[in-house]
Amino acid sequence: MFRPCIDLHEGQVKQIVGGTLGESGLRTNFVSERPAAWYADLYRRDALAGGHVIMLGPGNESAARAALAAYPGGLHIGGGINAVNALDWLAAGASHVIVTSWVFREGRVDWDRLAELSRLVGPARLVLDLSCRRRGDDYFVVTDRWQKFTDLTVTAATLQTFSQYCAEFLIHAVDVEGLCQGIDRELVEKLGAWTPIPTTYAGGAKSLEDLTEVTRLGQGRIDLTIGSALDIFGGTGVKYEDLVGFNRRHLTSR
Repeated sequence: MFRPCIDLHEGQVKQIVGGTLGESGLRTNFVSERPAAWYADLYRRDALAGGHVIMLGPGNESAARAALAAYPGGLHIGGGINAVNALDWLAAGASHVIVTSWVFREGRVDWDRLAELSRLVGPARLVLDLSCRRRGDDYFVVTDRWQKFTDLTVTAATLQTFSQYCAEFLIHAVDVEGLCQGIDRELVEKLGAWTPIPTTYAGGAKSLEDLTEVTRLGQGRIDLTIGSALDIFGGTGVKYEDLVGFNRRHLTSR
């Protein structure tokens, strides 16, 4: 299934090349003239649930709140989420909060923080972002705008352990994020074989065929986010209406 997204940077809806986030040479594929709430309302009208709003750095809270208000209960929120603000974001209309960097310290999982946040919001409303970059044969989780490698690798055991604390995983393949050169097929296939809970993959999608391929490789257990290739984000590879149609056909066939 297709999951929509709203990526916010400096208060605007943007599509960026993921591996450059936080660097002085940040590469931006698209900057929208429309506000975040416009996209949220579009997703609401087309009944696309479970999409994510990601705040990439400071200056995005107002736009994020407007998006959540436009589609209450329909979107996840991520970016700077912690035990102090998580309940506030749920009260603002998010269905789930997404967390990554806050549960890692000095490159390692802080199990106390993870347990605290899971207890606070409830596992059913928590999404863990385990976005990763490849080193050798392994995929390592990266934090702090995808610039810092942790010591955690994405494996079957990792996903099984973390699934006790959350409802879903969000995993960007950072090395291909925003490049529109195709998905990381190996990662998608591994996630499909390993994950015990719903998982959304993002990174590199360039066509409707990629959605079909993710569905196949992921054994129907992996959803896909498409950003830079999508026409509503200035792309030419994928039409938004085709993704809406794909979801409707698959929901009907279930």
